[in-house]
Amino acid sequence: MYNHSASAPHVRQFQTAATQRASESDRGTNKHIRELLRYYGLRTSLIRLKVIDALLVAARDGRSINASDVHAYLESFAAELSFICVREVLKRLCDEGVILFQPDKRYIFTTEACAILEQHSGR
Repeated sequence: MYNHSASAPHVRQFQTAATQRASESDRGTNKHIRELLRYYGLRTSLIRLKVIDALLVAARDGRSINASDVHAYLESFAAELSFICVREVLKRLCDEGVILFQPDKRYIFTTEACAILEQHSGR
């Protein structure tokens, strides 16, 4: 008979290693966002990474994005974040000068933030 408990530590080691590799891969993918946050003296958090990613996707498409659009983008990836949390992150990014809040209630990156992202994006 197969002893499940004997293999459990090996399974956990594999899962931990796979999770660690995925995290390292995500870190590499988000390096430019991490550098942006570091430049502005902000801690890296999952919600900040996701919100900035949504802003980047919109910027690549040549458009600005509002808080509802950011929230909908995050929900499409099953991110269970409240609208209020998204709005608070956007407000903090505005307060720190990372993004601008426009009269039409949409957000765009500042010129300085765009330059930092471009510098660290590896393009």
